[in-house]
Amino acid sequence: MIDVLAANPLLTIMLVVVAGTLLGMVPFGPVRFGAAGALFVGLAVGALDPRLGEGFGLVQTLGLVLFVYMVGLAAGGRFFRDLRTQLPVLAAAAGVLAVVAGGAVLLGRVLDIPAGMAGGAFAGSLTATPALAAAATATGTQEPAIGYSLAYPLGVVVTIVMVAVVVSRPWTSERDPQPHAGIGLIDVSAEVLHPGPLHEIPGYLEGTVRLSYLEREGQMGVVDEDEELRAGDRVVVVGSREAVDDAVAHLGRRVHRHLAHDRSVVHFRRFVVSDQRVAGRTVHELDIPGRFNGVVTRVRRGDSDLLAHEDLVLQLGDRVRVVFPRGRLTALSELFGDSERRVSEIDPFSLGSGVAVGLLLGLLTLPLPGGVAFALGSAAGPLVVGMVLGRLDRTGPVVWTLPSSANLTIRQLGLLLFLGATGLASGQAFVAQAFTGLGLRIVVAGAVLTVLAAVGFVLVARLLGQSTARTVGGLAGFVGQPAILAYASSRVTDERVEAGYAALFAVGMIAKILLVQVVVIL
Repeated sequence: MIDVLAANPLLTIMLVVVAGTLLGMVPFGPVRFGAAGALFVGLAVGALDPRLGEGFGLVQTLGLVLFVYMVGLAAGGRFFRDLRTQLPVLAAAAGVLAVVAGGAVLLGRVLDIPAGMAGGAFAGSLTATPALAAAATATGTQEPAIGYSLAYPLGVVVTIVMVAVVVSRPWTSERDPQPHAGIGLIDVSAEVLHPGPLHEIPGYLEGTVRLSYLEREGQMGVVDEDEELRAGDRVVVVGSREAVDDAVAHLGRRVHRHLAHDRSVVHFRRFVVSDQRVAGRTVHELDIPGRFNGVVTRVRRGDSDLLAHEDLVLQLGDRVRVVFPRGRLTALSELFGDSERRVSEIDPFSLGSGVAVGLLLGLLTLPLPGGVAFALGSAAGPLVVGMVLGRLDRTGPVVWTLPSSANLTIRQLGLLLFLGATGLASGQAFVAQAFTGLGLRIVVAGAVLTVLAAVGFVLVARLLGQSTARTVGGLAGFVGQPAILAYASSRVTDERVEAGYAALFAVGMIAKILLVQVVVIL
């Protein structure tokens, strides 16, 4: 059987992915490893025979590139919007990494671990493959690879446990901007007892509530953006429960007969954004009130309902809910495209171009003192480019972002390939030292470093006012492990998870590459 697997590497990695998926579904207390199961199965299979771990370098790199590029596209817009508020966290994270690097040097001396292996343990406990490459270049030996392979699984397991602990004891933070996703949108009908313009309604100008239906003197219509509400009018208010309650209290009182149930004059429907001319445009730019006498109230993106504020940028695959007068259905359908088939397709030009630019950026090297060259590599390069393109959304006719379903599918595939290939390639080095005295000391050092890094980051994030969601996403990026992000995303439905990951991943990776070279020479 081993000969068959060695001769068929594609079969091997597919079986690892299947078995890893099954392992990832098994609960270990509050923890399910999820996609990380592929890593652990890969380690076990790779340890059986050295041939089983050969030839997976390209698969490993391809999986990693696809994963980080998709994350960058999804999180880029939010990251740049929040960048100013995230600077203190980025600086604090760099400080924590410096402390962990100092801990690696100290543990290496106390536990009699060679400097190269201590550097590998530092890189492995923070799952930083580019840092491992930098350490190997600096030492010219295989010592960093041994320390890395022993500490790497601990970096994944301990950090996933930390994420499980944090999400089981959530906290709130007024300093962290509320997400557009996962806020639980509702719509209610209200009777106006206090007339006035729309801009006086709490949350209307801020984009936290939207108004759609308007019933005036028995006639049903759609609220105009310049509407002056009168006493006795009835309107539909959409938003989070708290925002809607504030708006209704300002308007007058809630009524039980919901206006949206009457579709005789005014209709509502969700339209799929499949036309590339619409993708990358804001709700305001579409001018639905002026062109169709309608109003966009919410957008369904993946599993999240987003309130359609004027600055919300639409993406391919979004399902846009529009309230409009009857007779405008065909025109609105033509505007958005409304094609499930077209939205299931991807643009190979934009995808290939973005990934290629990311890889080229990763190849650029910066000479450092001591004859060492620094490069972002195939992990941070595509992530940075993906974040920039995700912020741009489109450049002329080219739409960079992908439909949410396509993004998630490619991301999951890349993640499983990366983890499975990493496990297979590391299996032999792992088993060679795992049960020796030196191996045990490296494992202890790796565990200490991972705990120090995870606890240190959570503490500074909490002190700086980060929300639970952004903290667990930031922790996944700080450690630099896609499997941890996948686990955090499965536990928390909040776009701040990915935004936190994107913010910390690139900065953390750069800091690790620099610090590991200090560890191996001390």
